[in-house]
Amino acid sequence: MRARDKASVSALRATLAALDNAEAVPVDEAEVRGPALEQSPVGAGATEAVRRELSECDVVDVVRAEITERLDVTAQLTAPAHADRAAQLRAEAAVLLRFLDGPGTV
Repeated sequence: MRARDKASVSALRATLAALDNAEAVPVDEAEVRGPALEQSPVGAGATEAVRRELSECDVVDVVRAEITERLDVTAQLTAPAHADRAAQLRAEAAVLLRFLDGPGTV
């Protein structure tokens, strides 16, 4: 990343955000409303929820989904005006593919 490789930085940031979203705990509508104000928990961290832990297989699935998303968008960008964007998305997909093909599979 120090070399300012924009494709790598963009792909990794987006994938880290996708992994962060995958770890989020789903919120139920009843939980959003919550109990009455006087029954609310008090104190720092009292309302924090434990995040979901992703298995290695889950992480690989998220990375594959990010690759697929980039390649699908690239296939839709057929106009010459979008050639730069399509090339950038292909480069990002290649960066992510290196993580799946590399030692340890992510």
